[in-house]
Amino acid sequence: MKYKAIIFDLDGVICYTDKFHYVAWKQIADSEGIYFDRQINERLRGVSRADSLEIILEKADRNYTQEEKEELCERKNSIYVKLLNDMSPQDLSEDTAKTLQELKSSGIKMAIGSSSKNTKLILKKLGLENFFDAVSDGNMIIHSKPHPEVFIKALDMLGERPCEAIVVEDAVAGIEAAYRGGFESAAIGDAQNHDKATFKISKLGDLLEILNKAA
Repeated sequence: MKYKAIIFDLDGVICYTDKFHYVAWKQIADSEGIYFDRQINERLRGVSRADSLEIILEKADRNYTQEEKEELCERKNSIYVKLLNDMSPQDLSEDTAKTLQELKSSGIKMAIGSSSKNTKLILKKLGLENFFDAVSDGNMIIHSKPHPEVFIKALDMLGERPCEAIVVEDAVAGIEAAYRGGFESAAIGDAQNHDKATFKISKLGDLLEILNKAA
């Protein structure tokens, strides 16, 4: 088999927490009197919490100190984590659950590569805390996507090479990170707009066909 590993982004690929991020950032922006809408929110996909705040603050009418920025990030995360409490294994689509089990049975190594610092909490809520062979998240990296660090760390844990792995992403920044890291990629959703995506998929189950053709 050409591919020995798959690295999945979490939000927008395995599950969908965009609505929670939007609600949390919206509350923060409103409390600060900063304009924020869904179009701005789209720019935050695949981006770290700190970098997301910098994008939001582009609309602010004053400069914020580093201490103030850290406090805003903490407030946002507190709101977001409370919203995550409503997640459960039921938030996995039938296609996602079935595909993950088939990939597991095939013996291919699987990892999560997410900029989120709440990755392990989300996986626990989904009933997947012990499912993946490796988890690389926002707590382990210095650079957020489009830097490839989160994927490189995941691959190091798996012990494979970039040319033997596929990164699955829903964000343009994630596909760019995969490209910079020397990975092939499968783009879903908005990520399909990136011209460096190796494959374009409409659902996670399409990965099975890609792997079968590469066998």
